[in-house]
Amino acid sequence: MKHLKTLLFATALFIGATSFTNAQSKIAHINTQELVQAMPEYKAAQAEIEKLGKTYQADYQSSLKELEAKLNQYNAEADAQTEETNVKRMQEVEGMKQSLAQFQQQAQQDLQKKEFDLLKPITDKAKTAIEKVATAQGYDYVLEAGGLIVKRGKDLLADVKAEMGI
Repeated sequence: MKHLKTLLFATALFIGATSFTNAQSKIAHINTQELVQAMPEYKAAQAEIEKLGKTYQADYQSSLKELEAKLNQYNAEADAQTEETNVKRMQEVEGMKQSLAQFQQQAQQDLQKKEFDLLKPITDKAKTAIEKVATAQGYDYVLEAGGLIVKRGKDLLADVKAEMGI
C-alpha cells in the first residue's frame, strides 16, 4: 500500500511538473520575409538577379529581331525562290523559333538557380540570427508571422534586426 501511495504521488508530481513545464513554454513570432528583405545582402542579390535578367532579356530581344528580319526577308523573296528553297527557309525559321524557345526556358532556369544560390546564404544568416535571439530571450518556439491569425507572442523582428545590425 505504501508503494502504491508513493507511485501515485510520483505520478501526480510528474504530471504536474509536465503541465507546469508546458504552460511555461514561451512563444514568439517573426515575419522572416520582412527580415530577409531588410538585409543589405538581399538588396544586392536582387540587383544581381535583375541585372542577369536584363542581360537574358536583351539577348532574347536581339535574337527575336534577327528572326523577324530573316522571316521578313524570306517572305519578300518567296515568290522569286523555288519551292524547295522556300521549304528549306521555313525549316530554318522553325529551327530558329525552337532555339529561341529553348533559350528562353534555359534563361528562366538559370535565373531561378542564381536566385536560389544567392538567397540561401541570406536566409541561413537570418535563421541563425533568429535562433540566437530566441535562445537569448528564452523562447521555446518561434513561429512564422505571415500565416498567423492571432499574434499574442512577442514579435522578434526588431530584436533580430538589432542583432544583425540592420
